[in-house]
Amino acid sequence: MAKMVLLPVLLSFLLLPFASLALTQDFCVADLSCSDTPAGYPCKSSVSANDFYYHGLAGKGKINPLIMAAVTPAFVGQFPGVNGLGISAARLDMEVGGVVPLHTHPAGSELLFVTQGTVAAGFISSGSNTPYTKTLYAGDIMVFPQGLLHYQYNAGTGPAVALVAFSSPNPGLQITDFALFANNLPSAVVEKVTFLDDATVKKLKSVLGGSG
Repeated sequence: MAKMVLLPVLLSFLLLPFASLALTQDFCVADLSCSDTPAGYPCKSSVSANDFYYHGLAGKGKINPLIMAAVTPAFVGQFPGVNGLGISAARLDMEVGGVVPLHTHPAGSELLFVTQGTVAAGFISSGSNTPYTKTLYAGDIMVFPQGLLHYQYNAGTGPAVALVAFSSPNPGLQITDFALFANNLPSAVVEKVTFLDDATVKKLKSVLGGSG
């Protein structure tokens, strides 16, 4: 009998974290003058229609010459109206030969919608390291589950453009190559954890601006 009584109590405690994510008001436009928190930004005291509008994805982003691509975000830091709503967006522009290297979004799943060109994309499962790859054309969509390594590159003969939706106002971004080679993590450590030789590690650090 005691177990029967305790079960609803236990379930209520398990559900509390999910209940805390529910909105208790219509919206909470981010006050970017404050610090971000695990629960999002504090709410602005005064809002207007402009807080729910963003024009930043209308044009082509600035191409990074190293990867020949541009990722233009509409996360909460650029678009305060998505604060607390569990959504955000981005625009991906890739020149011929452009690539978004293996990366992960720790806090959100991704939905990619190709609007122009041909995009090769894929992700790798965490348990069996199984790759799931697909060539996408204009009008195609592909989903990348939260936290899994994935990539996109231009597989066509002209520019490629895609719009991206995320299941978080701030999904985060960590590019594997940059995490390994674009900082001062000692080369000896990188060599140990990647099985790469010293010359290769030093070359990649030089290309990506790392040291050590």
